[in-house]
Amino acid sequence: MTYSDSSIQSASHASVEPSRESASATATASSNHLLPNGPAASEQAEILARAQAGDSHAFAQLYSMNKRRIYSLCLRMVGSVAEAEDLTQEAFLQFHRKIATFRGESALSTWLHRLAINVVLMHLRKKGLQLTSLDEAMDPAPDQRPGRSFGAPDLILSGAIDRLALRRAIDDLPAGYRLIFVLHDIEGYEHNEIATLLDCSIGNSKSQLHKARLKLREALRTYPKTEARR
Repeated sequence: MTYSDSSIQSASHASVEPSRESASATATASSNHLLPNGPAASEQAEILARAQAGDSHAFAQLYSMNKRRIYSLCLRMVGSVAEAEDLTQEAFLQFHRKIATFRGESALSTWLHRLAINVVLMHLRKKGLQLTSLDEAMDPAPDQRPGRSFGAPDLILSGAIDRLALRRAIDDLPAGYRLIFVLHDIEGYEHNEIATLLDCSIGNSKSQLHKARLKLREALRTYPKTEARR
C-alpha cells in the first residue's frame, strides 16, 4: 500500500496533542487567553501575576497546567522517555528564571512552547547532533525515491494508518530526520523558521523532511512484518 505525504502529515497531527498552530490561534484570539484548556482568563492572569511576583504556589499551578503538553513536545523531539523527563524539568527551570520577562506579546503557552523547543535544541547540539548533508539528502537512493500517489484515498478515514504504528515509526527515525519532521509536520514551523532554529539552510530543512517522510512511508508499509518479529 502506498502512503502519501498528506496522509502521513494528517495522521501525525491526529495522533498527538494540539501543536503550535492551536497555541498561536489562542495567542491571536485575545491576550487574555493565557493558557488553553485552563482556568478562566481572569484567574489565569491572576496566577501569572502572582508567579511573576515570586509566589511559588502560583508557579506550581502554571507547572501543573502545562507539564503534560511540554513533556509530550520533548518526547516527540528526542524519542527518549528519560531525556524527555529531564528536558521537561529543564524547560520549567528556564521558565521559572525567565517568567518575569514575559510581557504578554503572545500567549503564555506559545512563549513556553518556544522556550521548551530551544531547551531541546540546545541539548541536541551538546550531544553533537549533525544534520545530514544537503547533497546526500537531495540525492536519495533509487529504492527510496517517492512513488506517485495521485488520487490516493484518504487513509485516515479508511483507518489504514495505525496511529500507534505512526508514533513508533516517528520514534524510530534518525534524530535529525525526526527533529525536522516534528518541527514541520507536527509543530507547524515553516522551513525558514526551522532553518533559523537549527542554523541550517532552507534547502537542507526541506530535504531532511523529504527523507523523513520516505522513511516513515517505508516503515508504515512494512509495519505488520516488523511487528510480527517483535
